[in-house]
Amino acid sequence: MENITNLALWVVWGGFALAFVFGIVASKTNFCTMGAISDVVNMEHWGRMRTWLLAIAVAVAGANLLHYFDLVDLSKSVYQRPVLPWLSMLLGGTLFGIGMTIAGGCANKNLLRLGGGSVRSLVVLTFISISSYMTLKGLFGQWRANYLDPVAVDLSGLGMKSQSLAELLARLTGQPGKTVVLALLCFVSLGLLAFIFKDKRFRANTIQIFGAITLGLLVVAGWYLTGHIGFAESPETLEMTYFGTNTRTIESFSFVAPIAYSLEMLMLWTDKSLRMTFGIATVSGVVLGSLAYALSTRTFRWEGFASLEDLRNQLVGAVLMGFGGVTAMGCTVGQGLSGISTLSLGSMLTLTGIVTGAVLTMKWQQR
Repeated sequence: MENITNLALWVVWGGFALAFVFGIVASKTNFCTMGAISDVVNMEHWGRMRTWLLAIAVAVAGANLLHYFDLVDLSKSVYQRPVLPWLSMLLGGTLFGIGMTIAGGCANKNLLRLGGGSVRSLVVLTFISISSYMTLKGLFGQWRANYLDPVAVDLSGLGMKSQSLAELLARLTGQPGKTVVLALLCFVSLGLLAFIFKDKRFRANTIQIFGAITLGLLVVAGWYLTGHIGFAESPETLEMTYFGTNTRTIESFSFVAPIAYSLEMLMLWTDKSLRMTFGIATVSGVVLGSLAYALSTRTFRWEGFASLEDLRNQLVGAVLMGFGGVTAMGCTVGQGLSGISTLSLGSMLTLTGIVTGAVLTMKWQQR
């Protein structure tokens, strides 16, 4: 039992260390999905979008190579479940995209801002946590479970064990699964890299390139930590189990649900059934990494709300992000990096919803 406890601690502290680096690098590169979309829509500037796409390319390559060499089983992640709740994914992603645009930043960006001294982000994160917890276990959760999640496609009826794009193509083409994984990996990664590096200005921006590669590798490291190091036999059930995660399966970076679990942990600290997990550790790690960067660069500044209208927008955006992030099973990092790295069909739907919601809201704001 002591070995299992130590294994869970390895996962938790490993997650904290990875997130600490994530916070530093994301702060240094001004990594922000909403900002990347905004730059394209409002200024037709693709610099930050290329940074995000490069992080995706690295995460896709790394995660699928781990899966190809049987170091982790991505089909066990929540993103790969054979039941595809397409309405929840699409609607949740769209609401999250609307919310992050109204609030001026996603959950990850608010964690970074909190480390930089933003009291406004503390309020936003508090309302994200309340809204996401209500969607996990409260009133919003009842709506989600009764009306959204049942609208789904069960891919197991087609003989599929997961919602992986690679598995779908393998069934359609009749080719071996691992062959399709390599072919798809080359097509996606090389296609993204060709688009990313065709821009001369981006090729010269070594900080953004290094930062994007690092963020992508951190997502891969998260998969390896929870899916390989944290995968062992349970002494209670004598079955192979994933230790130290909230979902009891393989995880990488995601912030909306872990923010809710962080609030639960703080409010029910004396509840012995609750444990520190990989997700909770990554939330605190990103904040402290951002804080370390802000202090070292002397950019730490206390920041509040600009006006009552600003407060209203932030709260509305936070509630939408909390509900949308849990309903879609991830945020711009949870689905936009970790989920998409598994080549999940649901993650692609969610990401489509996030981008669509953000773009439509930006166009509405312009008008």
